[in-house]
Amino acid sequence: MPKDPTSDRIYKYVTALLSGSALLFIFLILVVLVQYSYPSLVINGLRFFTTTIWNPALGSNIVTKDGFQVMQGSSYGFLVYIEGTLISSALAIVFGVPVSIAVAIFLTQVAPKRITPPISFMVELLAGIPSVVYGFWGILVLGPLLLNYIEPFLRARLGFIPGFGGPIYSYGLLGSGLILALMIVPIVASITRDVMTQTPPELKDGARALGLTDWEVTRKVVLPFAKTGIVGAIILGLGRALGETMAVALVSGAANIPIHSLYSPINTLAAFMALSLDSAFTDPTSQYVYALVELAVVLVVITMLVNIVARAIVKQGFIRSSEGVVKV
Repeated sequence: MPKDPTSDRIYKYVTALLSGSALLFIFLILVVLVQYSYPSLVINGLRFFTTTIWNPALGSNIVTKDGFQVMQGSSYGFLVYIEGTLISSALAIVFGVPVSIAVAIFLTQVAPKRITPPISFMVELLAGIPSVVYGFWGILVLGPLLLNYIEPFLRARLGFIPGFGGPIYSYGLLGSGLILALMIVPIVASITRDVMTQTPPELKDGARALGLTDWEVTRKVVLPFAKTGIVGAIILGLGRALGETMAVALVSGAANIPIHSLYSPINTLAAFMALSLDSAFTDPTSQYVYALVELAVVLVVITMLVNIVARAIVKQGFIRSSEGVVKV
């Protein structure tokens, strides 16, 4: 049958358009956000990135600054929120990644085949639970447990370590980290399990023939082979933690103060933006809204940087993993 050059061209251009649409959407989102936050960028300048004070001064008089109307005495700084975002996400990685990898190892290397599907289903079911449900569980169950038992225990036993001492104000930081860890476990565990199952059986059989135990096969064969995918899974989990809104908004304590210890209330970029929308629209100058949009720009840029770094790590990981899969 002769080829139809017209259909080939249509196929080529349609697939090219679809593949480039993601990049186009990201570009358009950034353009809209930067355009809408332009007044905040002009008025706040670098001070936006160097101060912890967020005071819209909604009850003050309207004045003109740099060609834009602003509330007299207003100040917008994002340091408190970026601090809460990064530290709570870091805690989520510290708590969630070991559990996720352990779950993946159990499902692929240890568990009998008859119980693997139901356990996998239960783990993946966690990803389908709405974040507001996690938030309410954090308020009703996790929060009191941390505040009354775990945090006093940590302060009594580890108070000499910076961050573990001092008065117990809230379960905000520790609770947010644990809730985020619980939310990233199904993502990291599922992807890690999938990449571990791709380990060639002949590699594992060869390692066992050399006398390696099951744990040594996992540590010296499976994990090195899957480490590139594991890094990618961790980065996806980090992206989930960075952008989480409702669960963190419910358990964080919504405090606009710097973090002093593990027992401090916090606020994150996403949670603060969601909680502040109502009051932001009462600003007659709209500068409050513009500043929130600038926070959104910061969050998008952080997410993009995380993915760029992940790609670089994954690319390097492929090179290294191919050179040293089995080291007896």
